[in-house]
Amino acid sequence: MKKFLLLLWLPIAVLASEKDSLSINYKQRFANMLDDCDACGCSATGGSMGFVSLLNTNFVGVRYIYQRYSSTDGLYANSPWYTEQFNSVQIWGRIPIFKNAQVSVLLPYHNNSRETETASHTISGVGDLTVIGLYRVYQTTTDSTFLAHTIQLGAGVKAPTGKYDETNNGSINPGFQLGTGSFDYLLLAEHILRRRQFGFQTMLNYIIKTENDQHYRFGNQFNYSVTLFWLREKDDFSFSPQLGVAGEVSESNRQYDQVVAKTSGSVLFGKIGIEAGIKRFSAGAQFLLPISQDLTGGRVDAKYRFGVNLNYSL
Repeated sequence: MKKFLLLLWLPIAVLASEKDSLSINYKQRFANMLDDCDACGCSATGGSMGFVSLLNTNFVGVRYIYQRYSSTDGLYANSPWYTEQFNSVQIWGRIPIFKNAQVSVLLPYHNNSRETETASHTISGVGDLTVIGLYRVYQTTTDSTFLAHTIQLGAGVKAPTGKYDETNNGSINPGFQLGTGSFDYLLLAEHILRRRQFGFQTMLNYIIKTENDQHYRFGNQFNYSVTLFWLREKDDFSFSPQLGVAGEVSESNRQYDQVVAKTSGSVLFGKIGIEAGIKRFSAGAQFLLPISQDLTGGRVDAKYRFGVNLNYSL
């Protein structure tokens, strides 16, 4: 994994070896990349899939995310593994409020299924609504600067619009839910370093969970990602490939203020993505594959995540 991260860092050294002017328009576009900050698996939005489009500063659109897991009770060495699939269709967008300030909104609809040797279990419905306010606290403004920096800070809330079913807590994967059943709060920070058409983004966010009316509280979660990107624009056409890593670290869940065993975990993904746009329309795709993971004491195994989106620029 150290070699993988080193390869991602090498292009930054290359960026620092050149001199050229930067476009303010490019800076504004890249200032708006932000990973969404939902619970790891819990409402199946996929915390590392991203919350906004690279090509659209302000937009409305629809996105589909697919996640695949395997789970086992781990009682015996030969305990069977079961397949879990998380499907999410999301209405999302980013709306400008005033200079340097924007609001991002995401409302998902989930269809989650679990297949065992004897039966299958499916839950579906609206998930938790997420609203995030973002403010750009610093942005390089000189065209001739060697490296351009953008820093954004933000905070938000996730409302319990998705159904929380207490009976699902007995399942091996505690994230087999439509929502947390609680108001959760988000803190965000992002730094973007740019040179010509290349850029490097670092994102951090922390989710503070609260107890729901069933006296269950999902563990707080820390999300992070680093992404190397390249942007090509010509006339009305734009194109951007992306490569990076993303990780999620979750604390233990609690019920009646008591720690629920084997509910914490962490996962590190390698990710690759691409976006293309023409005039006001754009489409994108991302694929995430785990590099290392330790979820719920080894009883849950993340296989991969895949997402596609279609946006209309405002």
